[in-house]
Amino acid sequence: MADFTSEITCSNGAYKYYVNGEWKESTSGKTVGILNPQDNKAVYQVQACNQEEVDACFKAAKEAGPGWAKTPLWKRAEYLHKVATSLKENWEPIAATLIKEVAKPAKDSKTEVIRSADFLSYTAEEALRFLGEGQLLVSDSFPGQDRNKLMLAQKVPLGVVLCIPPFNYPVNLAVSKIGPALMAGNTVVIKPPTQGSVSGIQMVQAFHKAGVPKGVINIVSGRGSEIGDYLVTHPGVNCISFTGGDTGISISKKAGMVPIQMELGGKDACIVLDDADLELAANNIVKGGFSYSGQRCTAVKLVLAIDTIADELIKKVNERVAKLTVGKPEDDAAVVPVVSESSAKFVEGLVKDAQEKGATLCQEYKREGNLIWPLMIDHVTRDMRIAFEEPFGPVIPMIRVKTVEEAIDYTNSNNLALQGCVFTQDLNKAIYVSDAMETGTVQVNAAPARGPDHFYFQGFRDSGIGSQGIKGSLAMMVKTKSTVINLPQATFTMG
Repeated sequence: MADFTSEITCSNGAYKYYVNGEWKESTSGKTVGILNPQDNKAVYQVQACNQEEVDACFKAAKEAGPGWAKTPLWKRAEYLHKVATSLKENWEPIAATLIKEVAKPAKDSKTEVIRSADFLSYTAEEALRFLGEGQLLVSDSFPGQDRNKLMLAQKVPLGVVLCIPPFNYPVNLAVSKIGPALMAGNTVVIKPPTQGSVSGIQMVQAFHKAGVPKGVINIVSGRGSEIGDYLVTHPGVNCISFTGGDTGISISKKAGMVPIQMELGGKDACIVLDDADLELAANNIVKGGFSYSGQRCTAVKLVLAIDTIADELIKKVNERVAKLTVGKPEDDAAVVPVVSESSAKFVEGLVKDAQEKGATLCQEYKREGNLIWPLMIDHVTRDMRIAFEEPFGPVIPMIRVKTVEEAIDYTNSNNLALQGCVFTQDLNKAIYVSDAMETGTVQVNAAPARGPDHFYFQGFRDSGIGSQGIKGSLAMMVKTKSTVINLPQATFTMG
């Protein structure tokens, strides 16, 4: 395991960045400290790269592009399978970093690395089929045309893809961009989240160990506030794939004509109808809302319960909340510290606002540093911030509604529209709610979730642009190239 990470660290322990097949120290002489969310103390250091080093990454990616685009699909797939094998063989140091860097529970940290390896293997095989198919069109299907033109359509690379994953899944949501981009014949530059940089750097080492050609994959670390705008507006960018918060809206305005794929979070509503299985609903609300302290774009962020069953539902939910473990990620606690002090303060602000405006706190609000105990908030109303804002913490508000139409109106009035769910034993009602909810995905009788990873995944309105999932990402990582063959005379298969 030491061999896996030894060449990616400097003599002072700081992690290097990766450009053109080499691990390097920044000429800036500066590093960025990565804080452990458990105590807010620096646990790692990464290079504070400057604009010249960003330029070098894009130069390397551009120069490697033609050779990689000419690499046969089967060979690209072979590389991805090797990377997947390397990730599975070296999951332990990466998982250990996830625990320290983003306070992810130990079991979930291992799962993230293994899931990432499986994603790459599946992407490799799916891409062989999807990218291996072209299209032939003949001209006489259009009125007035003879059969003297043949059009061959093929999928070709975009160029250099800038991949920007979030802190909560710095490995999995990196490979979900990298894998489709590489299989499509693109090269990549990765800007990992500051909190999540080290696990991202270790992930890139798996590509290096697999022998991926120089310049095909590059990773540049540093503060987004210092190199972020320079990255997204760089003339070398041909596509941006971003997962994160409302920073993405700013990026979309700056990116110009560059194709964009974005997932920007959600206020994922859970609608519980009066015929629902309340045991099932309560289990999903607690698991879906509190796992990893609610720091998931698809976490349950709002419960909309029909008032006739609201009392019974909140009772069942609170019984389950009382059994949640709270503590350290290495102990596999269900509720762990949120990623930063600013995040903890933001969540606390939402709670205090709701309390001051008359909401009912079902548990005592308790916070120690970045660790916030799980909290259900009942009798939430529209004037409270938590009714519409995404907490990204272990706090779930509940709004009581009289009708399903009222619940749907709540979900559709939010600018965030990633996912939602409905609990009912009537399939007709489920389809009615799904059709009426203006959101990217609606789960029936289960909490919101991203995956399995080959499922389409997208957000509406301010929750994103484009569709993800393996095939969705492959489709947006290419452009269509047409070749028209003009024949001297019409020709037909039968003579």
